[in-house]
Amino acid sequence: MKFKLILSGLLFLSAGTSFAQTTPEPAFETYGNKQSQLLHAAYEKRDAVTDKALVEEFVGRYNQLSTEDKRMYRGYITNSYYNLSCLYSLLNNKPEAFKYLDSAVAYGYMNYAHLQEDTDFENIKNEPKFKQISQSLRSVGDYPYILKKGEKYNAADNRKIPAFTYQSAKDPKLVALRKNFKLDSIAGKGDEASKAINLLHWVHNTVNHDGQHESGVKLINADEIIKVATAKKIGVSCGELATTLNECYLAMGWKSRKVYCFPKDSLKVDFDSHVINMVYLPSLKSWVWVDPTNNAYVTDENNKLQGIAQVRQRLIENKPLVLNTDANWNNRQKITKDFYLDSYMSKNLYMVYSPLKSEYDYETRANDKTITYVTLLPLDYFKQDPDKTENTNKDTNLTIVHYKTNNADWFWQAPGK
Repeated sequence: MKFKLILSGLLFLSAGTSFAQTTPEPAFETYGNKQSQLLHAAYEKRDAVTDKALVEEFVGRYNQLSTEDKRMYRGYITNSYYNLSCLYSLLNNKPEAFKYLDSAVAYGYMNYAHLQEDTDFENIKNEPKFKQISQSLRSVGDYPYILKKGEKYNAADNRKIPAFTYQSAKDPKLVALRKNFKLDSIAGKGDEASKAINLLHWVHNTVNHDGQHESGVKLINADEIIKVATAKKIGVSCGELATTLNECYLAMGWKSRKVYCFPKDSLKVDFDSHVINMVYLPSLKSWVWVDPTNNAYVTDENNKLQGIAQVRQRLIENKPLVLNTDANWNNRQKITKDFYLDSYMSKNLYMVYSPLKSEYDYETRANDKTITYVTLLPLDYFKQDPDKTENTNKDTNLTIVHYKTNNADWFWQAPGK
């Protein structure tokens, strides 16, 4: 048993449906932290009666929350049930151990690897019921296993999808962005890779990330995001950070894209995702992975910068990957390769999508506007159809279009091809 609080997407929770998060209920967070301490104390004393009563009280309070707050605080309940199951296993009460392990899974527990390693379950690990739970959990919580099963695409998929486009650096708004923020000075005088990395560092250090609270940004462009974040002294979502870096790269004349990264989530219980960037560097003739939330980029064992497709394939094949040593969250918490790549992004690289047009202010929700995305799906994804969805807001006439493809070669092709 490792009793620790897991709030969904504490560091990385992405843009959701509108590139911002809802404001959680602070009173419940305070209560939840206190209740978690009491539960841990009961576990240490092997006091199942008190532990069970605390869990029931916890769940009762949780059930009074709004739908959005339930999503935010689900981790409290998942942990509570999981740790109560641990306690009953230690007490060799197998029926109760399985009952509460089932409850933990029902509330979204998906850490297959930890379940296998947890010594609290030594009393029940050889039971058929435990093996059944483990196997069902593996299909939703063993992320390297899931990613490997999702390896295959279809290069022959020729569904009619408009081409990705990239705004010219000569666009007046991008010219102003480059000038106003002195991007050339920030990029420095090194090679392309060092310039791209310097801009990554600058965005990361200029605007903090906040994966839990709504930023209040209405215009989804670099100028507005930086202005609001610095004026209010707040953090923004990973999607908003990715917008900022993307437009800086476009302003410098590089083709770049935002990439939304999602888990398979066949149970519809994992509301966490992440948004990063890829920038095409002509000198390298390749896309490069850049993540402004975590000040992160990735190389292979030969110090060669990797793109998103390359990182995904290397994770599947268990090939070496190296995370930059100064990767961090808000200059407060170091990000490790084991967590970030092997666990978190292994989960969220199952399927990805990008805006069809990479340009300034493209994703701002506005009247009479159409915003188009393209999703790359592995062949084993459980929902392949329809090929295209189109949803229009009756009040604003804003239309959101999503295309789907299984053709990874087309999705990751070099710009201009």
